[in-house]
Amino acid sequence: MELTNEEILFLEEKAREIRLLVLDTTYWANGGHVGGALSVIDIAVALYYKFLNIDSSNPSWGRRDRIIFSKGHAGIAIACILSDKGLINKEQLKTFNHTGSNLGMHLDMTKVPGIDASTGSLGHGLSIGAGIAAAAKYMNKKYRTFVILGDG
Repeated sequence: MELTNEEILFLEEKAREIRLLVLDTTYWANGGHVGGALSVIDIAVALYYKFLNIDSSNPSWGRRDRIIFSKGHAGIAIACILSDKGLINKEQLKTFNHTGSNLGMHLDMTKVPGIDASTGSLGHGLSIGAGIAAAAKYMNKKYRTFVILGDG
């Protein structure tokens, strides 16, 4: 799939906006894994704003594409994208990684809409994603499964 110049410009601008929001969120959190978050923004923005079949108003929609971030240090970036997509309130970003917040450094699928797997140990999301994809194939489901791996 080739992107138009307008689509490329939109994605570049959206990535810039998300980077700034990551820096703000890191400030509000009194620290975080900035490098790991910034390193995933381009691919995450492309997926969330162009390629993923998701419905922000219905994050549990059965036919949505699945995305597993087995790159725990990217949690700030993903939270910022989810807030921009309307899955979480932007004000919640000010509580990122604070005691009692739903937004921890590693995002929890039971607390954050739009998270398809709780990850932590680096790389274990690959097997989760493979299982989700195999189950979809077995059940003749048409959604796609994406896994982003990283060590930082």
